[in-house]
Amino acid sequence: MKKVLSIKSLALTAVLALSLSFSACSSTNNGAISLSGSSALLPLADNAAKDYMGKNTDSKISVQAGGSGQGLTQVYQGAVNIGNSDVYAEEKLKPEEAKELTDHIVCVVGIAAVVNPKVKVDTLTSQQLIDIFTGKITNWKDVGGDDMKIVIINRPSNSGTRATFKKYALKGADEAEGLALKEDQSGTVKQTVTQTEGSIAYLAFSYLDDNSDKIKPLALDGVKPTVENVENGTYLVWAYEHMYTKGEATGLSKAFIDYILSDDVQKNLVPKLKFIPISDMKAKH
Repeated sequence: MKKVLSIKSLALTAVLALSLSFSACSSTNNGAISLSGSSALLPLADNAAKDYMGKNTDSKISVQAGGSGQGLTQVYQGAVNIGNSDVYAEEKLKPEEAKELTDHIVCVVGIAAVVNPKVKVDTLTSQQLIDIFTGKITNWKDVGGDDMKIVIINRPSNSGTRATFKKYALKGADEAEGLALKEDQSGTVKQTVTQTEGSIAYLAFSYLDDNSDKIKPLALDGVKPTVENVENGTYLVWAYEHMYTKGEATGLSKAFIDYILSDDVQKNLVPKLKFIPISDMKAKH
């Protein structure tokens, strides 16, 4: 009798262990997480979240923008599970804070100077672009366009897109304060440029479309802002896109980041939204 009970006990233990194992595996696809930060990365994060939730109906993934600085601060403080950023955490946080975060690079995004379509300029030199954003050039006629006032549309200081544009397009030059309109979100920047004659701003490729009647990207030093030119290293204004977690990613956060890094997303959704898979990059920053 004792032997029979022992066998039954072992069998029950095995069943329970197997059940717990299946439960642990499935739980990584369930639950709720929140993301905030880079508006440049928002199109990919939002679309990937919708696709993921469609395949894992017990999961809830909330995605908001707010700027890279906000995303990094919030993930460090524990207010969100994932902080999206166009820049490394060390560029926005204190060193001791950045050390607590784990970086997951998910793709690359190009950033282009863009103008209202009524601006009759298609290309600028690096120096002309710097002179415009620092306030030295204030009329489009001075760079080959019509006699039209230049209206600068900038981003707030917590913007990773602004930090990348300043570093690689403006060569670190400080923008002229007080001369520019400021918009928090990339989508709002795009709308404002569309509606404002003479305006210039900068946007991630993920916010550009093929309709030049609404917004026009500018070539820089004769090099067009295209995915191909970012990949081959001839167009230099681009950034790695980061998803930061506090400590190692676990649970649904890990499952979602793994999903974004999967071949399905990297080969289909990433290029569809004008992001660039890391595997396609020949250039490095």
